[in-house]
Order: sequence, then C-alpha cells, then structure tokens
Amino acid sequence: MASLDRVKVLVLGDSGVGKSSLVHLLCQNQVLGNPSWTVGCSVDVRVHDYKEGTPEERTYYIELWDVGGSVGSASSVKSTRAVFYNSVNGIILVHDLTNKKSSQNLYRWSLEALSRDLVPTGVLVTNGDYDQEQFADNQIPLLVIGTKLDQIHETKRHEVLTRTAFLAEDFNAEEINLDCTNPRYLAAGSSNAVKISRFFDKVIEKRYFLKEGNQISGFPDRKRFVGGTLKSLHYD
Repeated sequence: MASLDRVKVLVLGDSGVGKSSLVHLLCQNQVLGNPSWTVGCSVDVRVHDYKEGTPEERTYYIELWDVGGSVGSASSVKSTRAVFYNSVNGIILVHDLTNKKSSQNLYRWSLEALSRDLVPTGVLVTNGDYDQEQFADNQIPLLVIGTKLDQIHETKRHEVLTRTAFLAEDFNAEEINLDCTNPRYLAAGSSNAVKISRFFDKVIEKRYFLKEGNQISGFPDRKRFVGGTLKSLHYD
C-alpha cells in the first residue's frame, strides 16, 4: 500500500460548515462523533479505485487536507495557510446550506487557494451574476458540497437549493448536498457517491494521465508517502 501514488485535494470553507465531519465520512465511512475546530490543517486519507470496474482500474491515495480558519483572517494567518496550498490537484469547496454567508465566502476561499489577487465583484450567489471569467483558466478540478441539508425544512429546500445552484455553475463544478451525520447520503451506488468517484477520477486523470499537470503553478510536486501509510497529520 505504501507504494501507491497519491493526489492532494484541499477541503475549504468557513469554520463550522462541517468540513471535518465530511472528511471523516469520506475517509472512514463513519459519522464523526465529536467534531472539533480544526487548527491549522488536518489531513486524512481515502483509498480510491480509479476507473473502478474497468481494465484501467488502479488504486490511489486521496489526501484530503481540511484547512481551518476564516477568509476574514489577518494577512499573517493567510500567509501561514499558504503552505497548505502547495502542489494541489483538486479542491472541495464546502458550505453550510443554512448559512448564506458561508456560500458567498467560497469565492474568496477559492481565489485564496488559487493564488489570485482578484477581489470578487457583483452580487454573489443570490442572483448568479458573479464574474465567471475569474475562473476561466483554472485547471484544478473543483467540487461543491453543501452540508446540513437535514436542517432545512422541506418547504424551504427548493428555494435554498435553487440559490446555491449558482455556485456549481460559477465554478464549473458538480454539486452535492448532504447531511454529514447520515452515511446514506454517500452510500455506494448513490448519485452522490457516483459524483464523488467521478471527481476523484478527474483529479487523478489530470495529475497522472494528461501531458500538462493541473497543480497550482509555482509549486513542485512532492511525494509524501515514505515507508508507510499516512493516516492523519495535524499542523498547528
């Protein structure tokens, strides 16, 4: 297992949206009993079968980097966070469906991770007039995940999901909405599980099978699995 190739996927979003619970569910297939605030960055690993069920099937490590903090942090904090953005192959953007601000902040998170100096303009999310050109040349695969679906009343779900659908459109990404406290939302064979698998396949394909890599420019690739299996790392 230690010889497997790996890809690095950032998990970004505001504090409290459920990133740690999501990562635990993706990697351990279990609900996180007592989630806590992430300080710095926490890394967990998922074993993924690329193109499962085909002659090209191959197993990879998916490193999921759960980055803590807030997009409103001081510049010194953002500079410290920048080290986590090295050699990124994919990004999962996580927002709380019950918190409109967390949805809007995904634009700022993505721009920070992609090392852009641009400032988002226009009305974010609410009417979909966000300038998509800011992401036109992005080659990093993105996935948008909305959490706490269970906390939205059935009568309000259509309104909320219609509003947040603009996120996936702006980022040219697929969208998943779920409840991290219920494993059935990622059950094998479900539409969400298929989207997750398709996203990881795309990340692996761009990293290992395309002539031009999809890492953030200016950062070299670094092998991190040496002599054993990485399960969890914490950076303070």
